[in-house]
Amino acid sequence: MTDTGTLLEDGGTSGSRSRRADGWLADIRISYDRVADSYSDYTRVALAGEPYLLAALALFADLVHAAGGGPVADVGCGPGHVTAHLHKLGVDAFGVDLITAPLAFWSLIHIPDDEIPAVLGHFRRVLRPDEPLLLGFHVGDESRLKTEGYGGHPMKVYVHRRQPDRMATWLRDVGFTVKAQMLLGLDERFPGAVLFAHRRP
Repeated sequence: MTDTGTLLEDGGTSGSRSRRADGWLADIRISYDRVADSYSDYTRVALAGEPYLLAALALFADLVHAAGGGPVADVGCGPGHVTAHLHKLGVDAFGVDLITAPLAFWSLIHIPDDEIPAVLGHFRRVLRPDEPLLLGFHVGDESRLKTEGYGGHPMKVYVHRRQPDRMATWLRDVGFTVKAQMLLGLDERFPGAVLFAHRRP
């Protein structure tokens, strides 16, 4: 599997689309490089207080084992906290990211809508038939420019919130069967969702 930058940039269908992708990808790299230390501190204990998210990861690990194991890519892994947790669950997980900070788990939130089908298509391409995919993302209908990040450092990244039904439709359109969804933190300011899908043959 290639790194996320290649996955995204290869999804373009024209020179202008590729140039647009270079712009927002560069913003993501630069922004997260600036907040790398603070973000790493934040994520170090992020899973500890999330029992439902831990349950989703445990289910995903069971699905991976049932499908015969094999390597699992944590795409947009950041400092690797989810990758490390999957290792504890016996999953042969490795992380890929755009940034130098130490599953597609909340990494699609920075990718524009018109790029999502190509990205999901690449996910399908590298999975064997019936292998599982786990996606996590913020729920909502709006996009906003984030100008300040962890530790108060300047950032320039768009955060796109999406409805689970919309993400499920994109998955089905590129060749996945959506098996389940879990909504998280419904009474919080920024609720989340987790979708479980399998690659169709």
